[in-house]
Amino acid sequence: MKKLYLIGLLVCLCFPAKSVAQYFFGTTGLLHAPTADMQRDKTFLAGGGHLNKWATSSRFRNNYVHYTWNYYINITIFPWMEVGYTCTLIHNGSATDGKFTNQDRVFNLRLRLWKEGWWREWTPQIVLGADDPTTHADHGGGNLSWGGEEGDNNNFFTRFYLAVTKHRQFVGVGDVGAHISLMYCHAMYAPHCVRPAAGVNFQFALTQEKWWAKALNGLNLMAEYYPVKYYGESGGTETCGVNVGASYAVWRDNINLWCEQYDMDHFSWGVAFKLHLK
Repeated sequence: MKKLYLIGLLVCLCFPAKSVAQYFFGTTGLLHAPTADMQRDKTFLAGGGHLNKWATSSRFRNNYVHYTWNYYINITIFPWMEVGYTCTLIHNGSATDGKFTNQDRVFNLRLRLWKEGWWREWTPQIVLGADDPTTHADHGGGNLSWGGEEGDNNNFFTRFYLAVTKHRQFVGVGDVGAHISLMYCHAMYAPHCVRPAAGVNFQFALTQEKWWAKALNGLNLMAEYYPVKYYGESGGTETCGVNVGASYAVWRDNINLWCEQYDMDHFSWGVAFKLHLK
């Protein structure tokens, strides 16, 4: 009986919350695919993740290291603008120590061009975004560069995108989001290309007063197709296909746990903290 009371107490801390953060990048989206969702106005987000190396740039891969880490901060300054900073820790790739010896810094910007339902109920939301648009040249001197050529800069996550999102609510059940984006990928150690990405998510919104219903209302399930190629360790290329994952929000969306299977094979996880300043 005491165990049931404890479970009930924990469940009561879980409230229906629309989780839309892309915790892998420290911004808003699905797992890797961008979306046109936006955080609530004046939302501050901070967190980090334990990342499988195959889900990151090939620059961070070697035969001795299987995981790396990142941390980030993000704020939605206006309802139509979001900015963020993400730092990824880099292993030196040495067989003798395998320590973190460097950091890759990424700035993110998202601008909402059109709000969902502005003109008609069926009209989607549209967002223009950029990840890692510019960085300091790797040879020093303080010069900014965004060329994405090997040996020229540190743009390991550079991409620009236009994302479109439409939600469909099922009263008493949940919310389904459909997302499609066109990405211009310009990252170092990866082919420069223009490719689409697409995905769906389902956020529970059950109206039952049962403890299990309240527990499910913090769960957000995601699946996506993210067709971006990276150079492999052998010098060839590999294709990322379908990624699946989930996030779970507790304490009114103030704490968010997430996990993913990149290319249905490589596992990553992390935690993020949200503070609504308004």
